[in-house]
Amino acid sequence: MTSVDQVKPAAGTTAASTQRAERGPAPSATGGSGPPVSRRVRNRRGGSWWTPWLFLAPALILFLYFKFIPMASALTMSFQDVQPYLGNRWVGGENYATVLSSDGFREAAWHTVVLAVGQTLGSMLLGLALALLMEGQGRKLGFVRSAAFLPVVVPIAVVAELWRIMYHPTGDGMLNSLLGLVGFGPSGFINDPDTSMVSIMLTGIWRGAPYDMMIFLAGLAGVDRGLYEAAKVDGASRFQRIRHVTVPGLRAVLTILFILAAIRGLRVFTEVFLLTNGGPDGSTEVVMTVIYKLGLEQNRLGVGAAGAVLLFLATLLLTVGVHLFRRRGNE
Repeated sequence: MTSVDQVKPAAGTTAASTQRAERGPAPSATGGSGPPVSRRVRNRRGGSWWTPWLFLAPALILFLYFKFIPMASALTMSFQDVQPYLGNRWVGGENYATVLSSDGFREAAWHTVVLAVGQTLGSMLLGLALALLMEGQGRKLGFVRSAAFLPVVVPIAVVAELWRIMYHPTGDGMLNSLLGLVGFGPSGFINDPDTSMVSIMLTGIWRGAPYDMMIFLAGLAGVDRGLYEAAKVDGASRFQRIRHVTVPGLRAVLTILFILAAIRGLRVFTEVFLLTNGGPDGSTEVVMTVIYKLGLEQNRLGVGAAGAVLLFLATLLLTVGVHLFRRRGNE
């Protein structure tokens, strides 16, 4: 006959622990008994942590060879008097002093800022307008979006040549013919110092707005539709719904697009180089064209590298400043 003391669990144990002991070892997360899950995961993944890096290796090698190493070389060259085949001579900050004291560089920096501001605001406003017009589902809208996105995928050299033809300064040019229909005289466009900057700005807006449109369309998909209905019930007009519902809902998208468009504007080169090459009379000279002429045409590679470093620092400060401003606004 079994005594009560034999049935009672030992001191320091509970009924729950006794039941677990009677049931045996707990099954693992994948069923059945076995080693702990963390150990099995480590055993399964052991030796394969390098697999993602193996797939990334070709792109990382290309980035290292064609981007990061040239960036480090440009930084070193900015402190040297570069003399190919003769050896470089260390000059310290002399190249930076030459760049900053140059009247041509200061004018080019001002033109770059004006062009960047105009292209950024213009492409964002036009991109938002296009996104609002093309928001929704439908086959026709998909075709129209694809057609509107074509300027982004067309090479910039082709875009510049296309606009150069349309900007033909004679009366029978394409845009001058359209201006003649509404009673305006022919314009010189890129051949006139008074209109050359605006002409290049329009080209950049035309090419950048479709890209901004696609980003805005992705952002509009995340805006709460219930807010539109509530605003409509309250009697808000379409403009008021855009101002008080759409724009606040796109705040994060606006920040990202502003940074991308501003960087695109600060680094503008190809369209300026192909359309005007900084002319006429230096009215469209930008930082990138000055760097190109100093480094490759005048063979002052150290001064050109210093200008490139200054442009990089300006872009970096702009990006960090926008992020800090956004973080402070969120707080």
